[in-house]
Amino acid sequence: MISINTINIAETIATVWGNVWPYLVAILLFGVIIAIHEFGHFFFAKLFKVKVNEFALGMGPVILKKKIGETQYALRLFPIGGFVSMEGEDSESDDDRAFNKKKPYQRFIIVAAGAILNLILGVIVVGVCLSMQPLVGSRYVHSFHEKATSCNYGLQADDEIIKINGTHIYSSRGIGFNMVRDTDNKLDLTVIRDGKTVELKDVEFKQFEFEGRQYIEQDFYVVGEAPEYVSVLGKQIVSPSWVLKIVKTSMLDSASIVQMVRLSLVDLCTGKYGMKDVSGPIGTISAIADSTAQGPTAKDKLFTALTLLSYITINVGVFNLLPVPALDGGRLFFILIEMIRRKPISPKKEGIIHTVGLVLLLLFMLVVSISDIIKVF
Repeated sequence: MISINTINIAETIATVWGNVWPYLVAILLFGVIIAIHEFGHFFFAKLFKVKVNEFALGMGPVILKKKIGETQYALRLFPIGGFVSMEGEDSESDDDRAFNKKKPYQRFIIVAAGAILNLILGVIVVGVCLSMQPLVGSRYVHSFHEKATSCNYGLQADDEIIKINGTHIYSSRGIGFNMVRDTDNKLDLTVIRDGKTVELKDVEFKQFEFEGRQYIEQDFYVVGEAPEYVSVLGKQIVSPSWVLKIVKTSMLDSASIVQMVRLSLVDLCTGKYGMKDVSGPIGTISAIADSTAQGPTAKDKLFTALTLLSYITINVGVFNLLPVPALDGGRLFFILIEMIRRKPISPKKEGIIHTVGLVLLLLFMLVVSISDIIKVF
């Protein structure tokens, strides 16, 4: 016989596992983003024969490590980042294979590679998500909600929306984001109608409230395109033209996400958003975990997690390219100055600037992490 205690233990284990596994998946997915980023630096450093002292995933104390050749590969305790330590990266080195001994264009490629791989990963994941959907959205208006107001101010079915308040729209994803950025219920729309560009001023929409803010309600549906199939040896497979459509749309959707990240940073700097709207590694892992746990089926959970993954990896790529000391973009900025001047900046001065930037960045991450913990608990 199975005792009641055994049943209770099994139920407890199942409950704990049900709460824990989304976070394990989230840490794994976040780790993939970091690993891809650091691998970009690592691959091109090795390609240009730079001496790599350590390739690490995570920060803090070392959990596992193994030295292969001249490079130590390490897994560290806190899954909030990673790094590639190259000889002569932050200080002068006489080693012929030091980072600082390489040509500017080689250093530029090594530094930029991490963010570029994040962006490429984002495009790939977006493409996977698009292929999982029954319909792929477009910029064309299909029809309106029952109580829509925008149709009373000039917007018509079959209009192709190309700008909202002067901002270019790359895909259907960009329509929703640029609508919620507006602070009132009126938008200036630029559409293509019957082959001609039409300007629609002060198109009114209804609003809804969420967490104390007013947002515009999108009161129309966009045209969705279904997959196209061809018969090959008696089997139906997606047509080459549809594959090209997915590739093109994934790139346009990714451009929309890049635009979203850029405009969000502008909104943050101008005070439209506050610190409570910013998430660090802890908040990111929590968000992935929440999304992973959502959805009635495993496919729905996977789709939601991959969608969020695409946003995060593109966000990481864009953020790292910002010309901020200690970030990849800050290092790229100094290399560009060196290319223009044809003379390197003093490593000591550059090191001081990056150190100050790193301290400020760590302080910022500390504040964001505390905010994340408060939001989670």
